[in-house]
Amino acid sequence: MTSPARTAIPTGTWTVDPAHSRVEFQVKHLGIATVRGNFGSFSGTLVIGDDLAGSTASGSVEVATVTTNEDQRDAHLRSPDFFDAETYPQISFESTAITQLDEEEFRILGNLTLHGITKEITLHAEVQGTETDPWGNERVGLEVSGQISRGDFEMKFNQALGSGNVVVSDKVKIALDISAVKSA
Repeated sequence: MTSPARTAIPTGTWTVDPAHSRVEFQVKHLGIATVRGNFGSFSGTLVIGDDLAGSTASGSVEVATVTTNEDQRDAHLRSPDFFDAETYPQISFESTAITQLDEEEFRILGNLTLHGITKEITLHAEVQGTETDPWGNERVGLEVSGQISRGDFEMKFNQALGSGNVVVSDKVKIALDISAVKSA
C-alpha cells in the first residue's frame, strides 16, 4: 500500500491575500517589446486534501481593474477590441487536476473562462515556502505561470506591420505571485 506523496503545502483551505499577491500578464508589442499588465482586484482559493488528486485551485479577476500604467491603452484593453469588460466583467479559473511533479512543483490543469469562452489551460506552480506571519496566520507562497493564445478566446484585434510583426502578439504569458493564508 502506498501513501500519498507529501507536498510542501499543508492540507487545508488557503485564501489568496490580494495585498501580498499579484496577477500579471505579458504580451509582445510590435514584436520587439514586452508590455506588462496586472489586475488590481482578484480572489482565489486553494484546497489541499490528504490526497492531492482531490485538491483544487480556483480564482477570478475583475477585468475592469486591468492596468498597464498607460491610461489610453488600459481603456482600449477594457473595450470590445480586447477584454470587453462591460460584457465579460470577470476572468475565472477552476482546476480540473493537480499533478505533483516533485515536492515543490505542480502542474495544474483547469478551465479558464475569458471573454465569454472557456478553454482548458495548463499552469505550472512552484511553492516558494510556508511561514507563520507575526499575527499567527499560516501562509504559503506560490509562483504560478502559464501561457494562452488570445485567438483561442476570440480576442483577435491586431494590425500587421510591414516587417511581418503584428501590433499585439497572440501569445500571452500569465504570471501569478501568490501569498495565501490558511483558513482556521
